[in-house]
Amino acid sequence: MRKKVLQGVSFALSMVLIPTMLTGCRFGFASDPDDPNEEVKEEPIDTSLDTFEYDSSLSGTNITLLNSKAEIQVALGKMGEEFEKKSGVHVEVMPVTDDSPYTKVVSLYNSGNPPTMSILDTTDVIALAEEKGADLSDEDWVEEAEDYVTEVNGKIYSLPLCIEGRGVIYNRAVIEEALGETFDPESITTLEEFAELLDRLSAAGVKKPVSMAKEDWSLGAHHLQFVYETYDGTSEGAQEVIEQLKAGTMDLASYSRMQEFLDMFDVLREYNVAKGDPLGADYDEMAIDLVDGKTAFWFNGNWAWPNLSEAGAGNEDEYGFLPYFMNNDADDFANQKIQGSPSKQVMLDGQMATEKEQAAAKEFLNWIVYSETGQQMMVKTCNLIPPFQNNPYEPGDPLSRDIYEKVHAGQAFNASAIVPNDHWSVLGAAMQKYLAGRSDREELIGAIQEYWEEQE
Repeated sequence: MRKKVLQGVSFALSMVLIPTMLTGCRFGFASDPDDPNEEVKEEPIDTSLDTFEYDSSLSGTNITLLNSKAEIQVALGKMGEEFEKKSGVHVEVMPVTDDSPYTKVVSLYNSGNPPTMSILDTTDVIALAEEKGADLSDEDWVEEAEDYVTEVNGKIYSLPLCIEGRGVIYNRAVIEEALGETFDPESITTLEEFAELLDRLSAAGVKKPVSMAKEDWSLGAHHLQFVYETYDGTSEGAQEVIEQLKAGTMDLASYSRMQEFLDMFDVLREYNVAKGDPLGADYDEMAIDLVDGKTAFWFNGNWAWPNLSEAGAGNEDEYGFLPYFMNNDADDFANQKIQGSPSKQVMLDGQMATEKEQAAAKEFLNWIVYSETGQQMMVKTCNLIPPFQNNPYEPGDPLSRDIYEKVHAGQAFNASAIVPNDHWSVLGAAMQKYLAGRSDREELIGAIQEYWEEQE
């Protein structure tokens, strides 16, 4: 398998190192955080088989893990407890609460008490790695995650924690009940075919079959970043677009993906169940609407499963993803594949952690990748899609399972746009105006162009 990495090149570093840009995003590519104290149904973990080799000299060591993925706070605590039973190493899992992950970890460094490990967004890793992170390039797990590691100037400073993907979530039962026929998601291959399906559903009684989140993080990152990521379906291609925008050498209005993105966005907007008051839409109600059949589609990612599950969806139900259709070319990869990439990274402190603490942290990361218990808990307890080739376990929920199957079938493209941390808030606000009909294409495109030309 050819090795593909996310290149942390100099222009990306210049974007993320500007302090005024590092306002942070609380979700990464992940989620609207759920209640970390919520009781979640779990599959049982078989701990009877354990061939992992523990270093007894590390027993009694205390290490910390800063967690920016709120929905797995409890699950990570359970993983830490299980690891401690076997290794004697205590792992304290520290949640990020009111601050952004970047702000939190920087404040801990400034106070002289940084976490031994930090779960961060890729942008944050690129900003911090060379100054704060430990070089993990020689770790064995790099080969197990070869498609999903992130390089910063030729070195690897972080373990990819999970793969997450996003697209148009569908509820197959709602579609089939409304149309009275079997629904084959692979039969929808273009924007025109998708719009025709929405027309048919509307005529059949699902009057407004789409839910669209109003949140700036959804609009400014999850939606808008398709403009960069669909350039050629690679992170390098996304960065090429961004570099041209920063240099002022790309006319965004003439860039085909910009117009294609808005064509798709306009279709979603037209059939939005909250079209009358799109900025008054409630995120939690969207999950209920999709489960109850008021809508048939919800643009989101596999991280939305806890919301759907809480609304009454079960693992046996048939939910999955359609691509973010960009045009009417059925052969365009953007119309064939789901975006899936490593959304969270674990960076190891290389500045203040002792040699023993670093060794204990590396053992914990290796335990996640190589131990039978760690592999199970990643998938079954944390409900994550593992980026490691050697992990034999498949996700249980329909959304993660669909992404997992698409990744392994070559039906996903791995592109992550490395953007400033205020991108989602600044351009998310511009997208909110457009969603609400308070601006037109020209104004929106002008705001995006101006944003990038202001970057250094």
